[in-house]
Amino acid sequence: MSGIVDITPALPKGRNVIESYGGGGFRVSGQRHQGSLLVTETTVTPWAPSSLEEMLGAEDLFLPPDFAAEVALLGCGERPGALGTELLLRLRRRPLAGCVFEVMDTGAACRTFNVLMTEGRDVVAGLIAIP
Repeated sequence: MSGIVDITPALPKGRNVIESYGGGGFRVSGQRHQGSLLVTETTVTPWAPSSLEEMLGAEDLFLPPDFAAEVALLGCGERPGALGTELLLRLRRRPLAGCVFEVMDTGAACRTFNVLMTEGRDVVAGLIAIP
């Protein structure tokens, strides 16, 4: 085999892809955003929590009132550990309209968002920024 084979999946025009994270923010579809974000297929919105502890203390998990998705990824910083498990258990007690919640570190949530987006899944990612 000679040459380089491009295996980057093609996304339909207008869909967000998370290109990088760190330094207190994210690069999404060529735009740099500071702070935590809520990312969907077509929107990027500043997101209130700056830590997993803030997310755990919020009744509404800082999600918008019209929130709807097949899968919700919660990127909880660098190492969610036991607090991430506590949040996941809380979410499973109060499911929202059949949405599946997954709690993981922010890097894994960014990568998983991109994969699910290429599969055409209805996904939202709540991402806590990593300094």
